[in-house]
Amino acid sequence: MSSIAIVDEDKSVRDSVADYLTLAGFDVIAFASASEALTHLETTPLDIVITDIPLKGTSGFELTDTIKKNFTTDVIILTGYSTGYSYEEAINKGASDFVFKPVRFEELLLRIKRVLHERRLTCERNEMLNRLKRMAVTDPLTRLFNLRYFYNQLEKEIDRFNRYNRPLSLMLLDIDNFKIFNDTYGHLEGDRILVNLGKVIRECLRTMDSGYRFGGEEFTIILPETTVNEGLVVAERIQKAMRDSSFSPVSAPEPVITTLSIGLTEYASGEPLKEFVRRTDRAMYLSKARGKDLISLLNKDNTE
Repeated sequence: MSSIAIVDEDKSVRDSVADYLTLAGFDVIAFASASEALTHLETTPLDIVITDIPLKGTSGFELTDTIKKNFTTDVIILTGYSTGYSYEEAINKGASDFVFKPVRFEELLLRIKRVLHERRLTCERNEMLNRLKRMAVTDPLTRLFNLRYFYNQLEKEIDRFNRYNRPLSLMLLDIDNFKIFNDTYGHLEGDRILVNLGKVIRECLRTMDSGYRFGGEEFTIILPETTVNEGLVVAERIQKAMRDSSFSPVSAPEPVITTLSIGLTEYASGEPLKEFVRRTDRAMYLSKARGKDLISLLNKDNTE
């Protein structure tokens, strides 16, 4: 049920409009002042506010401006001042429509229905745009962010490091023996591992962290406000969670345990972005070379 508020100093107008719209099937509340309406909006969303222009201590235009800046509510201005104000002025102030008194209820109802229809279309359009934006930066299989978004975000985090001199760490993960698993059990079973690792990463990250599919069976995690030693705790948590997740492919005689080789580095002042990523990659391959299922840390001078 759509919710509507009437803001008018004239009690007879408030009551008659509220009664009519209630009978028309709306959830209606009436206020004598703008401050009452704004206080209500702080805790309870409304679809439409219908307001007169002259109000005690303010005006309907000022109320409209405040509502449009702070809430998602639409506003219809309803006034008896047919001179001195115009439809264009009301729209420019942010109102969705402008109706003159005396109130013709049938006309008001049609205006309300039009505003609500446009409101629904706007919500659907915004939801579609947000969904498209998410799709553009998300890996569809693992539901982590994709590689393109990774470089954008890492650049932003390095800029923040340069402004505030706060630590920044980067983690690169690779699934051990993934090609052998795919060749043995098939790519559909391999996809199950990728999906599970995406789930493990999302569950193990803190609010400030962000995970990305780097490509194939490689994943990366940006750790803002994090030293390399603090990042090690996150890496160990992910590694353990993945080890504890066993798989039972159809043709496997027993569950398969998946391990991760992880490289972890902390950003050094003045280091180019690509070199930061390459250093983390070298740390990850160091874990591979040492026998896999390990975490390796690498300083800027390539020492551990």
